[in-house]
Amino acid sequence: MANTPTPVDVKSAPSGTPDVWRSFRGEMDRLFDRFDRFGFPSFSSLPSLFDKSASLSFNAPAVDVTEDDKAYKIEAELPGLNEKDIDVTVNGDLLVLKGEKRQEKEEKGKNTYVCERSYGSFQRVFSLPDGVDRNKIVADFSKGVLTVTLPKNAEAQKQQKKVEIKAH
Repeated sequence: MANTPTPVDVKSAPSGTPDVWRSFRGEMDRLFDRFDRFGFPSFSSLPSLFDKSASLSFNAPAVDVTEDDKAYKIEAELPGLNEKDIDVTVNGDLLVLKGEKRQEKEEKGKNTYVCERSYGSFQRVFSLPDGVDRNKIVADFSKGVLTVTLPKNAEAQKQQKKVEIKAH
């Protein structure tokens, strides 16, 4: 099994263990939010069953984690954000992606005036696998997608070996 970056829920239950209900709810939010494009109500607009103080206006971004011979890559979809709205940090063995979205919409019509504001923030935390060269981690933001490249050090690259599969 590959040692890839894995999301960690840093908000913990009182016992100090990861809050699996919060993680589960986050995954369900993302699943149901995909139905929004078909006209169904967003799941995140429903009252929270697990955390009454949770901000429901902006969900954590969807991410793709990939690996090749030289590096791991984490791609996060962040539409509507600019690079100045995003913070990428390495804290010990954790990679932290944070961001804040502020959106204001104003429409003036003959007999109408609508002004809507929404604010929200997110944080995604990943455990860094062994063999990542922390001094060479880079982040690139283009067309609403943040790509964080976690290069493997030389020792980690040497440890990989292609195993031949024999057919009988």
